[in-house]
Amino acid sequence: MSTTPRIAFLGSQTDGARDALQALVARHGQCEPAEADVLCALGGDGFMLQTLHRHGSLGKPVFGMKLGTVGFLMNTYRSGGDGIDAGQDLLARIAAAEPAVLRPLEMVAQTESGATVGSLAYNEVSLLRQTRQAAQIAIDLNGQTRLDELVCDGVMVATAAGSTAYNYSAHGPILPLGASVVALTPIAAFRPRRWRGALLKAGTEVRFRVLDPFKRPVSATADSHEVRDVVDVTIRESRDRTVTLLFDPEHNLEERILSEQFVV
Repeated sequence: MSTTPRIAFLGSQTDGARDALQALVARHGQCEPAEADVLCALGGDGFMLQTLHRHGSLGKPVFGMKLGTVGFLMNTYRSGGDGIDAGQDLLARIAAAEPAVLRPLEMVAQTESGATVGSLAYNEVSLLRQTRQAAQIAIDLNGQTRLDELVCDGVMVATAAGSTAYNYSAHGPILPLGASVVALTPIAAFRPRRWRGALLKAGTEVRFRVLDPFKRPVSATADSHEVRDVVDVTIRESRDRTVTLLFDPEHNLEERILSEQFVV
């Protein structure tokens, strides 16, 4: 990264994000994401995920600032009276930021119609029942059946970065960064009732087979990309794609994940 980085500012559609975008561009200038040294995402976690999906292939580090509802993946936005980043200058914050390298999950879903749909997930891939009836799903790990039938509302595979989100709400474990594991977590499991999921090596190939897709249809969602009426879903950690998020040193992502485990 150059001494004075070229920044591509990207903002969500909230009023606060649009105001901040205008002020930051006026102060620091603007360039296209492909030409930038760093991307600056203004919004919440949802917008950060959108940014990673849209621009992750560029390999640019992303410094996010919270101007949305949820900001676990974002830094604090510091605003002065004139609406621009104040206190510690944005350029200094970026220069001092600590990187967190994330590796997404790759989902390949097959549908009842025979279509094959692929997508990436930086938080989780989740399967959910589409009707009032519980889903029936078999689980294979690296080609070996580990659970013949899970009767449930759904099931998910979550990354470390995503383990504090939907996974944690479903009583899944919070995972430390760098542990090279993913969480396999059931959602409202009915049978086996006491099964709480599993921790898997990050390189494990997880396959979900929907056992009665016509009577008990299931959807698959990779972050916010939903595929309806799936019959077979394979998930593995990406071997090729990584993204780098930048965090203020005093509140980096590893510290946030650790602190989340002591919230009472």
